[in-house]
Amino acid sequence: MSKSIIGIIGGSGLYQMAGLKISEEINLETPFGAPSDAFLRGQLSGQEVVFLPRHGRGHRISPSELNFRANIWGMKQLGVSSIIAVSAVGSLKKEIVPGHMVIIDQFLDRTRGRVSTFFTDGIVAHVTFADPICPSLRKLFIQAGQAVGAVTHERGTYLCMEGPQFSTRAESNLYRSWGADVIGMTNLQEAKLAREAELCYATIALSTDYDCWYEGHDDVTIEAVIECLQKNVATAQNMIRWVLEHVSEKGDCGCGKALQHAILTDRKLIPQETRKRLEVIAGKYLS
Repeated sequence: MSKSIIGIIGGSGLYQMAGLKISEEINLETPFGAPSDAFLRGQLSGQEVVFLPRHGRGHRISPSELNFRANIWGMKQLGVSSIIAVSAVGSLKKEIVPGHMVIIDQFLDRTRGRVSTFFTDGIVAHVTFADPICPSLRKLFIQAGQAVGAVTHERGTYLCMEGPQFSTRAESNLYRSWGADVIGMTNLQEAKLAREAELCYATIALSTDYDCWYEGHDDVTIEAVIECLQKNVATAQNMIRWVLEHVSEKGDCGCGKALQHAILTDRKLIPQETRKRLEVIAGKYLS
């Protein structure tokens, strides 16, 4: 694991870490279109890393417009084995106070029409997704939170909504009744595609506000979100550094074999163009 490459997807604040040395920017063309931005390859805490600004530098891309397939394909193409996703979220629980970190272990899907699989156009695959987060990588982040003194919730269900608008009060209360802990707009599709690409994936959710269910507090505004997010970034950076220093201890989690029994299509019937498009993702299974 010490020679692995770790991918990090998040906001621009993550790339301004002390000790981070960016060696190159890599612009990729993918079979699925353009990624969010150039991939930034570098070194941090003695570990090779590849960063991607999820919404593009300058935050140009809406959650519903993100090309998740291109982003994950690019990580796989560049040799990444694990992805750390950092995301701002709204809290749906009183005990998850703005400023706290949540190490996600489950998702609920409230998106509409997003493409969240590589396996289309003549090929069918069903990966196991009961536990959508890499257990080994998640354990490292729990340990990282303890090590750096962050207030960290060790489990949490992330409800992924469409956006870009925030929830109505009725929706927010509905999601609470379902048992969701936090709400965001991006990470579920990343997790699904990372699993199909046989990449380990974990989410650090940064609680920036109480979603609008909490009538004792001001309704969420983008100004409040940004202010809290800026305070959280330093803590997230410290947690990432700790994980990078200990990733060699991660162990075998099984994420790298997710496709082993998942592809159902008769190999002789897979169109050549589809084979070509999936070579980076699943080439070893298509012969």
